[in-house]
Amino acid sequence: MTTPSNSTDTEPKKRFIAGAVCPACETIDTIRMWEVDGVPHRDCVKCGYGDTLNADGNSIPNELVTRVNVSALKKPKETTGQALQFFPNPKLKK
Repeated sequence: MTTPSNSTDTEPKKRFIAGAVCPACETIDTIRMWEVDGVPHRDCVKCGYGDTLNADGNSIPNELVTRVNVSALKKPKETTGQALQFFPNPKLKK
């Protein structure tokens, strides 16, 4: 005896978009779309490309990791100053 599946699946229903072209590998009919909490997502089943879309249907670019947006920046070690003394070169003629 089999039990009926619950309608509250944790995996959202993904659907293929007819005629859609993958922006990465440029193949047609390999793009799937789905929504999570009202935010549309898409991915390519051939190359694995995936991104999130905004309300206008444009791709939201991922922020590149830079030294500005990394939260765990390490400060350089503080070095103590060292006094240097320069002596005139006796072989140097003025």
